[in-house]
Amino acid sequence: MNTPAYFREQVLRKRPYLVADWFVAVLASPLRRSVQPDGRIRSWGKVTDPRDGQERVLRVVTLEDGETVHNAFFDRGYREAPP
Repeated sequence: MNTPAYFREQVLRKRPYLVADWFVAVLASPLRRSVQPDGRIRSWGKVTDPRDGQERVLRVVTLEDGETVHNAFFDRGYREAPP
């Protein structure tokens, strides 16, 4: 898994609770995936937050290559698309 300096220096500094294994799991088997107009790829997946044991939806944003993690955060507003 690749990460740019922005991710290591800014995102992880603000969100030290993020776990690298989560990114791998979400990218390998996302609940949903979409491409932004700038080419970055958004992937959502469920992870268990070890701080409280709650299952949460993590959004992982990668660069156009689909492998370089640019951003990651818990997406409290995520709603599954209707069938």
